[in-house]
Amino acid sequence: MSGYLTTHVLDTARGRPAAGMTIDLYRIDGDHRHHLRTLVTNDDGRTDEPILPAREFVIGIYELVFHAGAYLDAVGTPTEEPRFLGLIPIRFGMAQAAHYHVPLLLSPYGYSTYRGS
Repeated sequence: MSGYLTTHVLDTARGRPAAGMTIDLYRIDGDHRHHLRTLVTNDDGRTDEPILPAREFVIGIYELVFHAGAYLDAVGTPTEEPRFLGLIPIRFGMAQAAHYHVPLLLSPYGYSTYRGS
């Protein structure tokens, strides 16, 4: 089995998937962050393809950066400057060739994540 990474975002304040959110993926190598790709969530709050496909999977440390502030602005969440949550980085390790799923549950003033299935 090859490893790969998927994600999705749920807007818990609005009770629906977070469509149109930009997500950046980085691979962490010591003190260096290497940008791998940028994807945008679809109407189901997921990316149309794995954010890290099997052909590019390497065991290691990664970081997803969710552009929560821009998404909240786009859906009309009342604005404040600075927004409490602008960018949400989630750094995690993938230690074996498996399916890793890292979702984000988002509201304007909080978020949570977990290793999903």
